[in-house]
Amino acid sequence: MRRRIAALIVRLLTAPFTLLWRLSGWRGEGQMPDVDKFVMIAVPHTSNWDFFHMIPLAIHFKRRPMTLIKSAVFRWPLIGWLVRRIGGIAVDRSRSSDFVNQAVEVIAAHERFVLVVAPESTRSRGEYWRSGFYYIALKAGIPIVPGYLDYRRKVGGVGPALYPSGDIEADIAILRRFYAGYGHGKYPDQATPVRVKR
Repeated sequence: MRRRIAALIVRLLTAPFTLLWRLSGWRGEGQMPDVDKFVMIAVPHTSNWDFFHMIPLAIHFKRRPMTLIKSAVFRWPLIGWLVRRIGGIAVDRSRSSDFVNQAVEVIAAHERFVLVVAPESTRSRGEYWRSGFYYIALKAGIPIVPGYLDYRRKVGGVGPALYPSGDIEADIAILRRFYAGYGHGKYPDQATPVRVKR
């Protein structure tokens, strides 16, 4: 009963986002891979508005996205409850060296799981992507799916799944080629180049 009530509340909270999103001309494109688990990278990430596009896109693609959020957020009862309902999972960010293992454990505990990660990690322009998403997918044995927002065309979509080979430079080059044709952030000059540190 509690779950049904929680699901109803979440629907009531998310319905306005979805309606406004569609009325403003946004749409989804592409197709989700036919796999139960994957890491979706959200690129480019240049604005707080990016988060608000995730909710209607999740409804469009009929998949529930999950994000890993520092456990301190969940100490606030109401905020913690809401964040959990929209897909937040608590992780211990102080154990940064063990973050990949924490994520892999969370993924392994679920039958179906879409982990959304913003590899740029900041809305401001950086020099490199963080590579955690890659090693999470590699260690969990699941694909990476490139997700994107294009504010010019008012489109949110997904590209083809990429199974990490272990050669991070070669795989990032594939993603770089993909993003050369897809994705245009709200503030394009703040997008981080598609590259990781060697």
